[in-house]
Amino acid sequence: MYERNKDIYSRNGVKRVVIIGSGNVAEALAKAIGASRYELVQIYARNRERGQAIARAVRCACADDPKRIAEADIYLMAVSDRAVPKLSESFDFGDAVVAHTAGSVALGELAPRIRNKGVFYPLQTFTAGRSLELSDVPLFIEGNNDFTVDALAGLAGALSTRVRIADSRQRMQLHLAAVFACNFANHMFAVGQQLLQEYGLPADLIKPLIRETVAKALDSPSAAAVQTGPARRNDYRTRHKHIEMLHNHPELQNLYKNISLNIWETSKKI
Repeated sequence: MYERNKDIYSRNGVKRVVIIGSGNVAEALAKAIGASRYELVQIYARNRERGQAIARAVRCACADDPKRIAEADIYLMAVSDRAVPKLSESFDFGDAVVAHTAGSVALGELAPRIRNKGVFYPLQTFTAGRSLELSDVPLFIEGNNDFTVDALAGLAGALSTRVRIADSRQRMQLHLAAVFACNFANHMFAVGQQLLQEYGLPADLIKPLIRETVAKALDSPSAAAVQTGPARRNDYRTRHKHIEMLHNHPELQNLYKNISLNIWETSKKI
């Protein structure tokens, strides 16, 4: 856990923030920063309509003209991974701290001319229009110098109680784990709902199961310890029936076989 030096923040006076971007991460950070002791002065977004909507929600200015980007102490680039390198070359940020929010983009991919470059990565999933409290969300920071690290730690500490330093390699590892735990898990929920719909059953029937699955995993020290199902108990007959039922979905047959095998191999080690 990063322990910030409060004296540093009182000296450098880092408090004005501009968010570059208008996606889900930009929206969530804008709401959190707007409610913090930091001053959110502007949303800069090429998507003017979306940027203005976020700006109205947090009562700050909005710009889509590069010549009108506001002066700030910290610029957070909440944009897609592939947009980070090129967009970071579009402005002269002076001595300001510039950080991107991507999990799989290295610190070095920010433009070389940026003096104080960093990363401000929230380990969370964000959805447009969905309110989310950041106080318990892990925020991982990185910087090319102490000033940048301290500045980002100050901002992160104003939003969350869980602030840590992570280098680019560690952040990539976190992002990979998050893809499995979030993106892949959500896709499995979607597949379950899709199959119910194909069978003429309401997709909502599976929601209580999803809810308990997530709650059980959160309540246990290890999700692997509460694994259930035919793969966990090596029930070959049931698995074979399921695979036959997926004859119209060869891609799901392969997915079912591979995941079942991995569950069984993992369960034997517990």
